[in-house]
Amino acid sequence: MKNNQIDYIEFQAADLEGIKAFYSKLFGWTFTDYGPDYVSFSESGVDGGFRRSEDPVVNGVLVVLYHADLETLKKEIIAAGGTLEKDIFSFPGGRRFHFLDPAGNELAVWSDQ
Repeated sequence: MKNNQIDYIEFQAADLEGIKAFYSKLFGWTFTDYGPDYVSFSESGVDGGFRRSEDPVVNGVLVVLYHADLETLKKEIIAAGGTLEKDIFSFPGGRRFHFLDPAGNELAVWSDQ
């Protein structure tokens, strides 16, 4: 993994079982469940996942960057005009935060450290 590169993409879906059936049947993606509200996929060309959500899909995909030093990068993003959307939080496998770029696009940054 390299700092500042796209490492993962994340979608949302209300029906995780249905979305797994759709993508595995059509494209041969494989899935790993992480509890009732998250499933990751592979064999798609880029790793990613689906988060269970009843919210309407607005942007469709969350681009997730990797960076080893979340605290420093968060400060740099804010200083450059980005807006913190979700502060650093833990999840199985690491930590991450979400931000809005100056145009309003939401991205996330994760670290395994």
